[in-house]
Formats: sequence, structure tokens, C-alpha cells
Amino acid sequence: MEMRVDFHTHIIPEDLPDFTQRYQGDRWPVLKRTCACGANIMVAGKVFREVTDQVWSPQKRIQDMEREKVDMQVISPIPVTFSYWAPVEEALAMARIQNDFIAEVVKQYPDRFIGLGTVPLQDVEIAIREMDRCVHELGLKGLEIGTNVNGANLDDPALLPFFEMCEQWNVPLFVHPWETLGRERMPLHNLMYTVGMPSETALAAASLILGGVMAKFPRLKICFAHGGGSFPYILARLDQGWRVWPHLRLLDQPPSYYAKNFYFDSLVYEPVNIQYLIERFGHERIMMGSDYPFLLREIPPGEAVDRTLELTEEQHRAIFGENALRFLNMSPVKVSEK
Repeated sequence: MEMRVDFHTHIIPEDLPDFTQRYQGDRWPVLKRTCACGANIMVAGKVFREVTDQVWSPQKRIQDMEREKVDMQVISPIPVTFSYWAPVEEALAMARIQNDFIAEVVKQYPDRFIGLGTVPLQDVEIAIREMDRCVHELGLKGLEIGTNVNGANLDDPALLPFFEMCEQWNVPLFVHPWETLGRERMPLHNLMYTVGMPSETALAAASLILGGVMAKFPRLKICFAHGGGSFPYILARLDQGWRVWPHLRLLDQPPSYYAKNFYFDSLVYEPVNIQYLIERFGHERIMMGSDYPFLLREIPPGEAVDRTLELTEEQHRAIFGENALRFLNMSPVKVSEK
């Protein structure tokens, strides 16, 4: 029987401190309870997102996993908590609270959860120090990072030492959109989520390639949320740009050559998109992910993969669990062994 691992889920501590009181400023996310099983995440006095106890309760998550036939969740912070904009010591405090919480959840339920941490990327030296703690002390299996750092793309030279240590320590990275480009043009229809996030993710992926990061660190493990956003579908256009503008080239090979090193979650909703990702990058690079527990999530997790009828049993097993465990440097586990 296959192991089903949901690579893309988010969690937040129920007792997250109110940093607007501790450090002042109104950009901090604050968890304000609305009832016994719900809360609002508030930013600048406004509701950023309505959430239920699914977002903080391991027991509630396990109930949902049982119902939706998920064996394990990879839990990572909610991107609004990245706080790259804040003074680094304050952002570090926010990161450590979450990293400690995630590590504790994994410790309590090691057969149900795998943890990813977060680091304050506005200061690479401190980010590396917290990455060291996450991986080598807390036992977290990787990090979630944002698609930009205060408007600087991921190929910013200041970030190179961070990626160098990720490669050296073999720390997998889950890149999730946040602070999306063009959000001032997307106040209506929640376009920031449906158009802005996919575009932001494409910019991050393209920057890592065209800026030479992937060429410099070819063993770097990176997975992009939401199936890579619009990146897989503009890759041919990036290749064409590389061909027609040779004076701009920093790379010996076209972008598609380096994109083969990327991984993607399966949150693309339609079997035709799953099939395209497989044809473009190989089934070994796709990991089932649902975006649990938010509104845009796929229910049940992996539903589009299940509807992709052309998949072989080997591909199915790989996408649903084996790829995620391998990406996270963990040994595949049979359900019967749990």
C-alpha cells in the first residue's frame, strides 16, 4: 500500500504572542480568537485570513488526515509570518517560536508530521545560524522561504551564502509566494491569490536560474508551491529570451536545462496540468501537496493526481509519498510499518 504524504500544509501556534504589543508596529500577524474552534489572523487591525482550529491543532489535523486518507503532513509556517520586513532580532524571535512549535508537534506525533522551519532572510548570517538550529538541533527536515526578501529577488548576491550552506548541509527548501509583485493592482476578486501568487512564484524560479544560483549550486534542493505557479508554462519563453539576447546571458545552457533540478508540488487542480508537469520535468520531481487547511486547498489531497489516469503504479506511488520523503532526505516507509 502506498504512503500518502501531503507536502504542502501550514500551521501556526495557538498561543502565538502579540508582537504588536511586544515590539510595536502594525505589520505583525496577530491571532485573534473568534470562538473555541476559530480565529482571525489580523494584520494592521484588519482581517488578513479567517482560520479554524485546523491551523493549530494537531489532533484536528489528524482527524482530517484519517478522513482524507493522508498518512503524513509536512507542516510549515504561514508565509505572512516570515516577517522579512522587521528588525532581524524581532523576526528571529518570531521564527524561533514557530520552529520550536513545529518541532514539538513532530516530537509528539512523529509518525504523522514532518517539520519545515523558517529563518529571517533579511540577515543571512543570522538566517544560517537559525537554519543550523532548525536542522541540527530541532531535527526539522528543511526550510520554507519566501519568493523575495523585501523586494529583492532570490538571486540577490546577499543571499548566496545562504544557498551555499543549504547545499553544503543538504537542506531542502520549499519556496512559497509572499509579498507578491503587482499586488497594488489586485485589490479585487482575490486576484493576489489566483494571479499574483503564481506570477510571483514564476519570477522567483526564473531569478534563481537566470541569476546563476542553480548553476552555482547544482545540488540545491528546491520545491515550488502551487505547481511552480506560472513558471512551467513560461519556461519555453525564458528559453527563447536566452536564445535571442545572447548579450544578457549569464548561463552556458538555456533555462530549461537548469529547471530540471526543480521540484514542484501537485497543487494545480487539473489532471492535464499534472500530466504537463510530468512530461516537462519527470514524475520524480512532483510531490503531492494540498495547501491544507486553507480555502484554496485541494480536497481530498491529491485528487487531481488520482484523476490522472495515465499514471503508472510506480508514478502514483512516487508522487503521493516517495518523492517527498526522498526530497526531505528521509527513507520511504510502508504504511504497514507505521
